[in-house]
Amino acid sequence: MTQHSLSDLTQQLLDVARKAGASAADAIAVDGTSISIDVRAGALEQAERSEGIELGLRVLIGQRQACVSASDTKPDTLAQMAARAVAMANEAPEDPYAGLADPSQLASNTDTETLELFDPSAEPDPAILQEDATRAEAAALRNKGISQVQSASAGYSRRRVHLAASKGFSAGYARTDRGLSCVAISGTGTDMERDYDYDSRIFQADLRDADDIGTTAAARAVERVGARKPKTGAFPVLFDERVANSLIGSLLQTTNGTTIARGSGWLRDRLGEQVLPKGLSLIEDPHRRRAASSRLFDAEGLPTARRAIINDGVLTGWTTDLATGRQLGLKSSANAARGTSAPPQPSTGNIALTQGDQSRDDLIAQMGTGLLVTSMIGSTINPNTGDYSRGAAGFWVENGQITYPVNECTVAGNLRDMLMTIIPANDARTHLSRVVPSLLVEGLTLAGD
Repeated sequence: MTQHSLSDLTQQLLDVARKAGASAADAIAVDGTSISIDVRAGALEQAERSEGIELGLRVLIGQRQACVSASDTKPDTLAQMAARAVAMANEAPEDPYAGLADPSQLASNTDTETLELFDPSAEPDPAILQEDATRAEAAALRNKGISQVQSASAGYSRRRVHLAASKGFSAGYARTDRGLSCVAISGTGTDMERDYDYDSRIFQADLRDADDIGTTAAARAVERVGARKPKTGAFPVLFDERVANSLIGSLLQTTNGTTIARGSGWLRDRLGEQVLPKGLSLIEDPHRRRAASSRLFDAEGLPTARRAIINDGVLTGWTTDLATGRQLGLKSSANAARGTSAPPQPSTGNIALTQGDQSRDDLIAQMGTGLLVTSMIGSTINPNTGDYSRGAAGFWVENGQITYPVNECTVAGNLRDMLMTIIPANDARTHLSRVVPSLLVEGLTLAGD
């Protein structure tokens, strides 16, 4: 289905909503294709392909709202969606913060092609995807320390989205994704250890080579042979670039306007205060080219802009949509996101933490004795106090040198204190939506032997 067809569908939804009695409405139409190929032992294990369209309609009657969704584009279905949504809205409680954007707030630049989110090249043949996955598996198995490859997968997806609102907004965008991954296992029986590598890009031409992904996954799995529990005590912990984003993700959760509007979150009283070391900033940039979360407008049609969530270590603002902004007495930060079955909610896009001037190896040498974390399991994080406890695996460091692999341990601390001591490396992958380098944190509690 073309973008023009999606535009027509959203307009039809607005028209039938108005006829059904809605005072205002917005609509979203999403269509797409996805292909997934899994290979095991050199043979095709699973192949999936899906195509479909989803429609979402939100209607407002005064301050009452309701959302409905469907996957059928027949005119009768659209009319039924509108009638059902209006009936639901009439029974819904009033929400004093619900409402569409004023026309003066809407984005005027909607030419998303400038962000290069869509690869115009032809959809890859499934045989090509299978060949990539097979090459990744074969590369991993060339490492004599690998006993088996748990999975090697390749995939492709294409999605088109169109948004429209009764107050005048109508715009859409298209996105593609191409991914390749490999999970390798070393050892046998109870001595098995596994690790992985992957790459995901918007453009096929940017995707890393399958041999590289398989080779890296294997090398990582072999490095984990002989893993054991570390010492128990208070030690510095270096969160590898692959997992460091989880710390920043926890911070972003508590700066979300929905959390703050509920009066919760361990940063709720820290606006304008130092929450990261001086010199570190956390920047959201929705206009990066070829970045997965880039967008010129949010799900309510507001123009997006670069902003500092944290500037020079100081928390400067919350992540809001229109409703949470109204509730907090603030303007929307143009961070509304939505699916087809629910109203907009605030959500961050492309995030980058200030990188340091040292490599990961430099930080390993600097930490002396402690833990390098390369994978994490489970999560216990108190959203109100910031108390933090997670299962971890990685490598033990003695005198600034990696000495042996580690598993079955727990890392614990408090995010307020942890984030104030972080030292960033310079190894973040800049093509990712969240650009976060390895992070050294002082004085965490390890539970091991």
